[in-house]
Amino acid sequence: MASPVSPTRNHAADRRRPGAVSIREVAQRAGVSIATVSRTVNRIPSVNPELARRVWQAIDEVGYLPNTQARALVSGRSRMLGLIVSEITNPFFPELVQEFENLAVAQGYEVFIGSTNYDPVRTESLIRRMLQRSVDGVAVMTFGIEEDLVQKLVEREFPLVFVDAGPDLPNIRVLKVDYGEGIRQGVQHLAALGHRSIAFITGPLYMRSAVARRDAFVKSMAEIGLTAPAEHIVEGTHTMEGGIAGMERLLALTELPTAVMCSNDMTAIGVLHALFRTTHKVPEEISVVGFDDIHLAQFALPPLTTVQMSCKDLAAAAVEGLRAGIEPDHSRAATKQWRIPTRLVVRQSTAFPRGTLPALMQNALRVPRSGGVK
Repeated sequence: MASPVSPTRNHAADRRRPGAVSIREVAQRAGVSIATVSRTVNRIPSVNPELARRVWQAIDEVGYLPNTQARALVSGRSRMLGLIVSEITNPFFPELVQEFENLAVAQGYEVFIGSTNYDPVRTESLIRRMLQRSVDGVAVMTFGIEEDLVQKLVEREFPLVFVDAGPDLPNIRVLKVDYGEGIRQGVQHLAALGHRSIAFITGPLYMRSAVARRDAFVKSMAEIGLTAPAEHIVEGTHTMEGGIAGMERLLALTELPTAVMCSNDMTAIGVLHALFRTTHKVPEEISVVGFDDIHLAQFALPPLTTVQMSCKDLAAAAVEGLRAGIEPDHSRAATKQWRIPTRLVVRQSTAFPRGTLPALMQNALRVPRSGGVK
């Protein structure tokens, strides 16, 4: 006759049946009270660090899965953050989602994610769904939100984080991206190479960020005594297709600019594709600069010179901004704005303008890989 298996120390059995493990078993294994386990799981800071370590070790050993709904009822908080992004097809946003989730999980929060595809109605719907899931706060990393909905959220003291602009109301924090500095560096980099005819392909101009990037370009050009003619500023869509269409409009001009700056990297990659179809080489005949520094930018051909807006910086500021609104004792609870820096990353898609002496000398020095002077 087989001996019965003791239910008190069979770790493997516990792990196979996580739903059957109770908080009482965790407390017994850790040698603490049930209340201490509850406070630890709810991340109450007053718990003794050594006791908290024993509780988390016991949770890992027995495979206990805390009931998040019960935790929310007890603590009044779900420890869940909402994140709304514009789209998933642009690689910038999946990179942002990954960074945001990594930081949130490391700080004991779960993440509810949604994308709007630039639709304000869908944005409102997403926020309502997140409220139904009792998220503690939402980072709206896209443009626009209905003002009446904002007011309702504010009246409930609901923490919100916006990019670029948001209402000056309690519990709303704004991430201010320094578009000007990065684009200024890009314009000055091109001017230092000798470019004077520089075009700009914008994003859709109903977006605040696209307008801010265009205005930063115009201002940066003026600072060095240059003016881009109206036909050199082309509205795009922040997509590769928009980059292709924008570059085709520039190619139709009587005189092609020597450099093109783009409102984002997807547009710039579209520009590279449009030029690949022609006899115009990058960067020998035309230089290209992007914005965002998505991971794909360094693998474009040629590798793309671009303005970096760090996903890590954006994600870190968004998580900290939400925590500042959620946690009264957070060190930056009074902070209303987070500055997001930008900087130029120079790669191989920019060079001296075509026809200039430096460009001619550089081309003359180039030798075929199979020949040349030893």
